[in-house]
Amino acid sequence: MSRIRKKKNDNNTHEYTELRVASKWRKGVFSVLFSRLGFFIILLLLQGAVILLIWLIFGSVIERYYLDQQIFFELVVLLLLYNSPMDSSAKLSWMLLISTFPMLGTIFYIWTQVELGHRRLKRDLTKINYETAGLLEQDQKAIDDLQKENADSAAISNYLYKVGHYPVYENTSVEYFPLGEIKLPHMLEEIEKAEKFIFLEYFIVEEGHMWGKILDLLAKKAKAGVDVRVMYDGTCALSTLPYKYPKMLEKYGIKCKMWEPIKPVITSSYNYRDHRKILVIDGKVGFCGGVNLADEYINEINRFGHWKDTAIMIKGAAVDSLTLMFLQMWTVSEKDKSTDNFTNYLGLYDKDIKAKGYMMPYGDSPLNDHKIAERVYMDIINKAKDYVYITTPYLILDDPLRVALRYAAERGVDVRLVLPGIPDKNAIWALSKSHYKNLMDAGVKVYEYDPGFIHSKVFISDDIKAVVGTINLDYRSLYHHFECAVYMHGTSCLPDIKADMLDTIEKSRLVVPAKIYNGKTMLNLKGHLLKLVAPLL
Repeated sequence: MSRIRKKKNDNNTHEYTELRVASKWRKGVFSVLFSRLGFFIILLLLQGAVILLIWLIFGSVIERYYLDQQIFFELVVLLLLYNSPMDSSAKLSWMLLISTFPMLGTIFYIWTQVELGHRRLKRDLTKINYETAGLLEQDQKAIDDLQKENADSAAISNYLYKVGHYPVYENTSVEYFPLGEIKLPHMLEEIEKAEKFIFLEYFIVEEGHMWGKILDLLAKKAKAGVDVRVMYDGTCALSTLPYKYPKMLEKYGIKCKMWEPIKPVITSSYNYRDHRKILVIDGKVGFCGGVNLADEYINEINRFGHWKDTAIMIKGAAVDSLTLMFLQMWTVSEKDKSTDNFTNYLGLYDKDIKAKGYMMPYGDSPLNDHKIAERVYMDIINKAKDYVYITTPYLILDDPLRVALRYAAERGVDVRLVLPGIPDKNAIWALSKSHYKNLMDAGVKVYEYDPGFIHSKVFISDDIKAVVGTINLDYRSLYHHFECAVYMHGTSCLPDIKADMLDTIEKSRLVVPAKIYNGKTMLNLKGHLLKLVAPLL
């Protein structure tokens, strides 16, 4: 059984080191069956069996009634689909499913639309966001200065503040990290300085070298009276951490919770995962980017060749936005959902920092219709004049993004996409490749990172604007996950980002139409078949 054990601190170990829970997966079928994961699987199978039994008993009656009213049901579903705010690609996928399996497709669509399992979450988060909307006021000088410097970036900043209350900030310094192993020492250094609070919100936390070093410091700081909070996505309990891990950390004074723990209940809410990566220290320092807290992200272990990831560290007023994003997500699962103490954690940044450029940290939620993440990306693509360079691990595009990338290339913009050379998910790799030729035909250059896996999510355009964050170019990031990123205009790190992009492209191979699948017919077929249902995956 996995547990926390205390060890001597030397160059190779950490004072608080987790026994590798991954080892339980290697002990065979019986260890899985008698684990919590096995219990979950058994309960889900039982629920499936109950549903099947109900269908066997009442299915013929339901089927007869459905067939009698088939035209009515299909007409209602088509009207609902047509009038929904859903992306057109998703509508087509649903129509395909319903036309192929009329009754089951209709039932499945209705089941997903009634929002079983996340009505409470949506209600509570909406209330918290409404109550805290006024805590971060827009500095009029910052928006006026940006307007004078660049009307396009001022327009997107107006949008972000209007729909999400994310201000634009001046005088926030930023440092760009081209690799996870470069980010880690800076994280440790800043955590060591903490005096008041340390907030961590990450999609993945996994026991190992990276997390061991961070956990050592968190335990030390919690013991010294620092408010230490750790939140990770509930899917970790199925693969990387024990289900009772939060209670284990509480023994060391660390407040810890899973975001939406996976429960053995069939529900559509499993789609809405917390994909954010945020670290805030004392309201003075913030980190954001693609790097999770696991060893492959710092190339301590090799899973898919060299792991290429990126992150940024910011200091100054813009840290407040990351702090508030964390507090909103943390509070939604608390019994006491009061937001009265949020002001205690805001406005603590160093007022003496002077830095060039403008910063806009922002988040995105699947529980509203704003599609903030996609619209920011679209704005960069549509307003690019010289170039736009993009790194993303996945390329599963809806129609607006596909058209925007094509149009940018067709009007002479140098559009370059860098994707993995070694995939982490073969099916998603095939699906990504199914978009290549359409983009190439318009002049988009597609590269694959030869040394290994690209996990970074970075946009940079025209030497004046960039986004670094957690948002992939796929349906899950753009429609189903909680995400975060930082939009930057004219900041000092832009040359570093561009240099890293060009270096990454230099290490990558340019894909040509004849070599997209390298003769792998099944990969080609798989990609085009999956494309039919990509929005539903």
